[in-house]
Amino acid sequence: MFRQDHTRPDSPTRRAVLGAGIAAVGSALLTGCSASGAGGTGKEAAGPRAGGSVSADGKKVRATWTPSPEGMVRGLTFKATPATVEIGGGRTVRTSTYNGDLPGREVRITAGDTLELTLANQLPEPTTVHWHGIALRNDMDGVPDVTQPSIQPSGSFRYRFQAPHPGTYWFHPHVGLQNDHGMYAPLIVDDPNEPLAYDAEWIVLLDDWIDGIGGISPKDVFDRLRKGKPGMSHGSGHAHGSPTATPSAGSTLRHGPRRAHAPARDGASTSPQPGETPGWLLTGGRSPLLGGPAGHVAYPHYLINGRTPDDPAQFRARPGDRIRLRLINAGAETPFRVALGGHRMTITHSDGFPVRHHRADSLLIGMGERYDVLITAKDGVFPLTAIAEGKGDAAMAVLRTAGGALPSPSTRPGELYRDVLASARRLKPHESVALDRRTPDRTLELTLTGGMQSYDWGVAHRPKAPDGVQRVEHGERVRFIVVNATDMWHPVHLHGHTYALTGIDAGGARKDTATVLPHNKLVLDFDADNPGLWMLHCHNLYHSESGMMTTVAYHS
Repeated sequence: MFRQDHTRPDSPTRRAVLGAGIAAVGSALLTGCSASGAGGTGKEAAGPRAGGSVSADGKKVRATWTPSPEGMVRGLTFKATPATVEIGGGRTVRTSTYNGDLPGREVRITAGDTLELTLANQLPEPTTVHWHGIALRNDMDGVPDVTQPSIQPSGSFRYRFQAPHPGTYWFHPHVGLQNDHGMYAPLIVDDPNEPLAYDAEWIVLLDDWIDGIGGISPKDVFDRLRKGKPGMSHGSGHAHGSPTATPSAGSTLRHGPRRAHAPARDGASTSPQPGETPGWLLTGGRSPLLGGPAGHVAYPHYLINGRTPDDPAQFRARPGDRIRLRLINAGAETPFRVALGGHRMTITHSDGFPVRHHRADSLLIGMGERYDVLITAKDGVFPLTAIAEGKGDAAMAVLRTAGGALPSPSTRPGELYRDVLASARRLKPHESVALDRRTPDRTLELTLTGGMQSYDWGVAHRPKAPDGVQRVEHGERVRFIVVNATDMWHPVHLHGHTYALTGIDAGGARKDTATVLPHNKLVLDFDADNPGLWMLHCHNLYHSESGMMTTVAYHS
């Protein structure tokens, strides 16, 4: 499924509340169908736009995205459907999927081509598709009540857009907590003039999994998190992800964050007794790389390509093969530290955009981030290990170029603790995609606020503010200064654009999702060249669902 040979030699959800908030600023409505012919069928609700702002399918949007006559059209139909899936070792779970697969099957087009994908909704609840990282027409972005109506049960919607930039992307719902079910899949946009030379490609999707384990659902997790954790101390717990621990290759760490009681893994109930804290709620687990708590949910399973480490996905290659790994963190609440035992990585891309090649032993990937790396395969059987940073467990897949036993699921390659790329701030963009030096026309400051005690994540202490709109003008160079006033890290994702990491000690790499550490700031520059209404939010699903999001709105 995830191999390609190359011969080239070289209560209402927070999002509903936000939509209502935009409507309070202005009341113009989205139309049911766009000028491209895309749109929905079945029962749908109209969506609002911000007063004085470009509508998601307005004239400025259509003028910006005039179709190129040179591109091909790739037509597909996907179903959002409940399914029972096997995640390894005979374990099965009932969850929501694309076409009954976990992960969803790869979608692949070439830059400049048009993707036309019809999603038929067979779920008992509304859904949408967000095309994470793609600069596309605003009315195809998949945010309910902001860029499109929700796709109602038994309804469908035809997404049609051109993909202008090659790279590694993915797609997932933008409704409630659906992203913490099984609805995600890779979207690969090939470069028609690919400069890299490699023999094979391995697409690697990382995920944290709790849905259907012991009767627990993501909604149960969110409901419990919203109760907060009064009196919780973040200072205890020694996470597997600590760089102070330096075991040799093949050894196992034995210390992790505290849990109230161990979560059930295979069907046993995880419901706590009265007065108890659920076993999946972390009471420790700091990450020095992330400056504090790495997360608050200790998932029962961590997956690579839908498989648990005791029954891992395996990628077969030949010794000496040059392999391109496309690493995607599709998890809801877990950063992963990734290394391939016995190999060093050459990082070539971040969030789809090329960077100056950078060598590392391992890298830290926040939720929503993607990295492309090259490795030259050695002779043997090697663990691709993804530690759930700060959480005391890991996912694993296997690179196999020879016979031999599988590595133990508890194996921790020494590369995890040596040269770790913990932030894309160290990367420099390839000259072909570097943002030109220019004084910003507009500077906007956002302050991320909230905490675990009350679980009140938001922007400027306003998780349900009706006026959460950041206004920009088409053609401006915009600078966002994102100030993290919280005790936790956040992966900051901007829809419809890529930005350059700027400011002190940042190399200028192009990103659409980047990490801001506790009590630090992130400086993001981008060109306002894609009119519409675009979300900017934390890609910790539970933070965004509780309110850590805002809207970038172009003036009409």
